[in-house]
Amino acid sequence: MKSLKVTNIGEIRNELNKYKRGKKFDIHQFNQVARLAWLGRVVMQPLDPEDPECKSFLIFIQEPDELPAHFLDTDQDLMGAMHIVDGEQAEALIQVLRSGVEERAKLYEDLSRSDFYFRYFYRPKDEPAPPEATTGPQGGAED
Repeated sequence: MKSLKVTNIGEIRNELNKYKRGKKFDIHQFNQVARLAWLGRVVMQPLDPEDPECKSFLIFIQEPDELPAHFLDTDQDLMGAMHIVDGEQAEALIQVLRSGVEERAKLYEDLSRSDFYFRYFYRPKDEPAPPEATTGPQGGAED
C-alpha cells in the first residue's frame, strides 16, 4: 500500500490525476479482458460520473465459467479484482460487451425458435437424413 504525506498537496493532486486518467492494459491483458467482456464477465462503471473531464472507468473482472475457462488463457492477476481503466480502452470494452450481449441474445433467440424434432425425425421419404441426424448421442449409428 502506498502512503502519501498529507502536507504535500501537489503530490496528492498528481496521484488523484493519475487515478482519474486510469491505466492502460497491455495488448495481452486487453485481449483477455475483452474476451471476458464479450462473455459478460466484466462489470463497468464510470470512475467519477459527476466529473465531465474524467473518462476512465472502474471495472470488475469476474472469473469465467468452467467451460470458457478451459479454453481461455486468463491471468489470475486480472480475475476477481477491480481496475481503473483509461477512457479509450474502456470505450472499446463497452463496444465488445455490447456486441457480446447482442450476439448471445441472437443465439438464444434462434435456439428458442429451433425445432429439433422436425430436424431429426421428420423428412419426406425421398430426402436423405442430414448427416448430424444419422448418429446417436454416443456417436454410433442409430437403429
